[in-house]
Amino acid sequence: MTHPAFLKNALTGKKKAGILSRLARNQSGLALTEFAYALPIFTGLGMYGLETANLTLTSLRVSQAALNLSDNASRMGQAVVNTTSRTVFESDVNQVMTGLNLQTGDIGILQRGRVILSSLERNADDGQWIHWQRCKGLANYQSAYGVEGVGATGTAFPGMGETGNEVTATSGTGVMYVEIVYEHEPLFGDLFYQNKIIRHEAVFNIRDNRNLTAGVDDDGDPSATCNLYTDI
Repeated sequence: MTHPAFLKNALTGKKKAGILSRLARNQSGLALTEFAYALPIFTGLGMYGLETANLTLTSLRVSQAALNLSDNASRMGQAVVNTTSRTVFESDVNQVMTGLNLQTGDIGILQRGRVILSSLERNADDGQWIHWQRCKGLANYQSAYGVEGVGATGTAFPGMGETGNEVTATSGTGVMYVEIVYEHEPLFGDLFYQNKIIRHEAVFNIRDNRNLTAGVDDDGDPSATCNLYTDI
């Protein structure tokens, strides 16, 4: 005769096995489980894509800023009575720098970068010469090609730009050469990218007949010399 306790345990075991069997066949929560496993992966991919897009967009904005500044600088200058050429004043330089800061908006190009505007011209010996140079921005960077006055005499200075493919000024005109160095900070710290230095350059030939002898004339506006680190 089978003991009642034995029957009870056997029935309980069968019941448990049935529950486990039904649970194994149950797929009602499968999608939720898969989603839970996949969510961290897709979140990470989304954050990486956002970080990459932000870096690309910032680099594009810095590049466009360099192009616009060089273009605007090539047009600046004021007509002076009894002359056929335009003279560049300190206020003209300050205005194009202010326009650059407004154009770039929330990336803080003058707070986290350095803008260098150089006037590349020919010297009396028919060599290349950085006649004048103006800078804005809090970051501590100098021009990659030299400071104001480089190449004032002789022909040793080859010009500005890539070695072997330098930009040069022709006789009687000048080139507005812009360098922007920007310290990019990622959105998510160093999770995907380290802090990156973005550097872009642009060049435009001056558009009007300009008084090159005067360089940048003093009209009482502050001079944005390159020994100052300011975003004013």
